[in-house]
Amino acid sequence: MRKLALMIAALVPLPLWGGQIDADDLRHLPRADVVVLGEVHDNPVHHENQAAAVASIAPAALVFEMLDAAQAARITPALRGDADALGAELGWADSGWPDFALYYPIMAAVPQARIYGGAVPRADVRRSVSEGAAAVMGGDAAAYGLDLALPAEQQAAREALQQEAHCNALPPDLLPGMVQAQRLRDAALALAVDQALRDTGGPVAVITGNGHARTDWGLPAALRLVRADVSLLAVGQFETDPGADAPYDLWLITAPAEREDPCAGFTR
Repeated sequence: MRKLALMIAALVPLPLWGGQIDADDLRHLPRADVVVLGEVHDNPVHHENQAAAVASIAPAALVFEMLDAAQAARITPALRGDADALGAELGWADSGWPDFALYYPIMAAVPQARIYGGAVPRADVRRSVSEGAAAVMGGDAAAYGLDLALPAEQQAAREALQQEAHCNALPPDLLPGMVQAQRLRDAALALAVDQALRDTGGPVAVITGNGHARTDWGLPAALRLVRADVSLLAVGQFETDPGADAPYDLWLITAPAEREDPCAGFTR
């Protein structure tokens, strides 16, 4: 029945349903101008699922959270056929992201798609922590809502998530700045998606972490401020049940990746 529902939904421009799906359903997603594919960054299964999804979507453009615009501009058709050369050209080994072998199959799955970078340079991210997202974003800040303070409840929730993500090791006075950095990243991703839509006409697929994929305050919310005309589908991927009210159009649960304790470095 789930497969039938997905096939029917694919005939309409916006999803009329939501909730948990399985990996096979990613090959039968409904049409949308923008499909945001979330991930837990170091989970190989999540990247396999993303590759399968984009192969089915056949997007005109791929936007990666892991690349900035300068990196994306260096990607040539010849490099896309050579994983080692492409990884070296992008300086991936020094980027801090998981192994390029996890991400390359996503690019290879849609060789016709233009690749865009939605990352913010590290220096700008650091500056946003102290100066605020609006100061770094500049002239586009108001369009993406960065000139406005968040509602108090959302601010508190986002600070709590930042603390949890950093193993409860951050000084409390740093948390507002970390939220500013997250808002900047969401806006930068939305800006890249908007450019990709203008250049290619879409559809556009976005590869990003689950935090940026959430519909209530992530990339989808930022993009709707400037492109209310586009249809958007946000898919999250999790290792534990996120709950029935998870802020995604669709989501799935996979086995956890094998990893060392991510908080060990904070406690040493």
